[in-house]
Amino acid sequence: MNAIADRYRVRADAFERKIAAVEAGQWENQSPCEEWNARDVVEHIIDMHGAMLRPFGRALGPAPSLLDDPLGAFRAARADVEAILGDPVLAATEQETPSGKLTAEQHIDQVASADMIIHGWDLARATGQDDTIDPEEVARMWPEAQAIPEQMRIPGAFGPGIVVFGPEVKVPEDAPLQDRLLGLMGRNPNA
Repeated sequence: MNAIADRYRVRADAFERKIAAVEAGQWENQSPCEEWNARDVVEHIIDMHGAMLRPFGRALGPAPSLLDDPLGAFRAARADVEAILGDPVLAATEQETPSGKLTAEQHIDQVASADMIIHGWDLARATGQDDTIDPEEVARMWPEAQAIPEQMRIPGAFGPGIVVFGPEVKVPEDAPLQDRLLGLMGRNPNA
């Protein structure tokens, strides 16, 4: 495996553990994402995994229902993406993305894989789990978060109903780096 596939696996493992820890009565809990509950957060991650397959004319394969088995639904989507990452030809295939031309593995790394970090925090926060993000992930994401273009904060800029990042939440400059990252990502770490 390469560094991107390894990073994806670590992030997917962490997200999967968060899903597994959600209790049956917590799926309707409000998440930090204004319009989403805990189940919606997982649905978004699964949908983004599906988006990574579209350039190959593929769709998510058969999976358990998100309503009945969120963990099984995520595991199925994960397997579909890992099949792309595990195929050297597909992983290296270039495609047009909203961020320009990227290989499939670069696109997965920047979107589906990175999404699991912040949305893992959302899921943890919604369900009362430990919401600490790995400090190495925070440090890795910090430079890019500081350079988020304003266009990425405009609802619908990439299509109807698509919101990439919410408005920045101001966080004190002396706050922990995780809190400052979350603020840049449109989350209130103190809510």
